Amino acid sequence: MERPPSNYFDFFGLPHKLNLDSRDLESRFYALSKQWHPDRFARAAPDQRRISEDATATLNDGYRTLKEPVSRAEYLLKEHGFDIGEQKSGNVPPELLEEVFELNMALEEVETSRPQLEEARQKFVAMREAIDRELFDQFAAYDQNQDQAMLEKIRGILNRRKYIRNLLNQVEKALAGK
Repeated sequence: MERPPSNYFDFFGLPHKLNLDSRDLESRFYALSKQWHPDRFARAAPDQRRISEDATATLNDGYRTLKEPVSRAEYLLKEHGFDIGEQKSGNVPPELLEEVFELNMALEEVETSRPQLEEARQKFVAMREAIDRELFDQFAAYDQNQDQAMLEKIRGILNRRKYIRNLLNQVEKALAGK
């Protein structure tokens, strides 16, 4: 028995693309689950049982990662050598830092008023939705020409989305306390 690929796209037999058919992914997941399930290898040699267990872990992690568009994009970026962790301020465009600073200041000003917090929440949700639309447009563009520069642009959009998500979480936390 041979170990399956550790790359999630390869494991599922999928192209390294950002737009995937979710039903196809799910169908592949169930078929591979049956193929690699540890119960099928209960009486196999210890090394084969271990391969089955490792394959099942990779399968589950891969499915969780690939089924969500943002985590799929982060995974693909990582596979192409792009750092996707929290960016040092030197790696973040100054205009994004300025925008986040302004949004944080505005958030501090409204943290005492429920109506203002609700308004801020709506604003951040709208910003996240606009970012998501832009992100999916970039996914389609990347899938057509697999350009590294496009991945850099996607990385920037994902960073912006992360900041907006953090602000939205702060607002929702403040609203839960009110």
